[in-house]
Amino acid sequence: MKHTMLAINDPCELIYGHAPKPVTSGRGLVFGGGNVYPEVNFTVPQGTVINRSTLPELADTYAKTVDGILRRALELHSAGLTIEFETLLEMTLDPFIGTELTKRMNDVCEDYYQKYGLKSEIRLTPNDTRDFDRPPKAMTSQYLENMFKLFDDGAKAGGNLLSIESTGGKEICDEALTMCDIRGVVFALSVVGVRDMKFLWKQIVEIARCNGKIAGGDTACGFGNTAMVLAEKQYIPRVFAAIVRVVTAVRSLVAIEEGATGPHKDCGYEGVFIKVIAGIPIAMEGKTAACAHLSPVGNVAAACADLWSNESIQNIKLLGGMAPTVYFEQLEYDVRLMNTASAQGKSTALILQNLMVESDIHYDPQALVLAPASVIEISRALVSGKDYLDASLKAARKAMDIIEKAVNTGSMVLPEKEVVWIDRIRGELETIPADESKFIDEMLPVLDNTKFIAKEYGL
Repeated sequence: MKHTMLAINDPCELIYGHAPKPVTSGRGLVFGGGNVYPEVNFTVPQGTVINRSTLPELADTYAKTVDGILRRALELHSAGLTIEFETLLEMTLDPFIGTELTKRMNDVCEDYYQKYGLKSEIRLTPNDTRDFDRPPKAMTSQYLENMFKLFDDGAKAGGNLLSIESTGGKEICDEALTMCDIRGVVFALSVVGVRDMKFLWKQIVEIARCNGKIAGGDTACGFGNTAMVLAEKQYIPRVFAAIVRVVTAVRSLVAIEEGATGPHKDCGYEGVFIKVIAGIPIAMEGKTAACAHLSPVGNVAAACADLWSNESIQNIKLLGGMAPTVYFEQLEYDVRLMNTASAQGKSTALILQNLMVESDIHYDPQALVLAPASVIEISRALVSGKDYLDASLKAARKAMDIIEKAVNTGSMVLPEKEVVWIDRIRGELETIPADESKFIDEMLPVLDNTKFIAKEYGL
């Protein structure tokens, strides 16, 4: 691990809109420089046919949608925004489609910038299409070439922030989540996931450098948010999901160690730990992401955000207008409140942040581990690890201590069926050897080789 110290040591310094290492975009947005900006993410309705023959109509739709968002941004006197383009599978499998859509949207952004001075950027997030291989082939997949081509061509076309929701190790983690197997989760994220992140992000960072673009960061959405959604449906304990979220930070930190600068991508929520450790700006999502999924962290997630996202919304007609424009307005009013508080001084900003935090942390351990004070404690334990595995174990144990203390003091009331998992998870963590080689030797024989190819991760 390259990070052995924290960039932010005081919870009062871990606040929305401010990052020790702000990032300036090509059109002048300063992420982490004092303002929180909206990040709007939209997609087409289900059933939309996507291929080269439908591309002209599709491109018109994407351009018109961005135009509607930017027009509303002008009407609301927005200081700026980003638009995340999470490609659909067809758009990555055929990178020409994804590139053309990126270009059309960026043309609209540039037009508004030239005519009105409105600052906006496109975050390009290609799919991790390696899942099409069964079992997944992390390093030799036939789909890698087109995925990287979309990064490269899309960057040239106006994708000014580059991100991905990578999935290396998910084939192990998915089963581990359903079985509440913390050993499998730690192995998937801290051994397999770390190796995959190093492989991917060396190349993504180089693509960004060659094109003069910003390498934003990865997100453990397919791990941490999968756990959260399962917990929300009462398939797994919330305590377990909270620890999964903490462990995802070790994996996502690798992108920054390989050269990503932020703003980190929203939908894994582990960005708060990345901000504390690396000092980079982050995107987060919460209450305004209910269009995509339910969560117990609607307010606390905004406490440290530099971009505030809606996760994703289908481009459908609502009573107020097209859904992406409606959701932009909601995001804009959220960030306007945060920015107004900041403008009135640090004490006012902290009062608003405290209300965000206090409104969530007494109801769910997943919210508690995202509170600024918890994030500092957990991150300090994480960077004290001698390697990625040790970092995961120390962070997870610290999170368990924080949750247990909240239960014992009555700060959080958990049902007994949740409380019993505290000792159960702690006991399972103690069975994981501190030596990574030994852990690998223990895990490889018990993994399903029909779903996981060890050599694809250098194991």
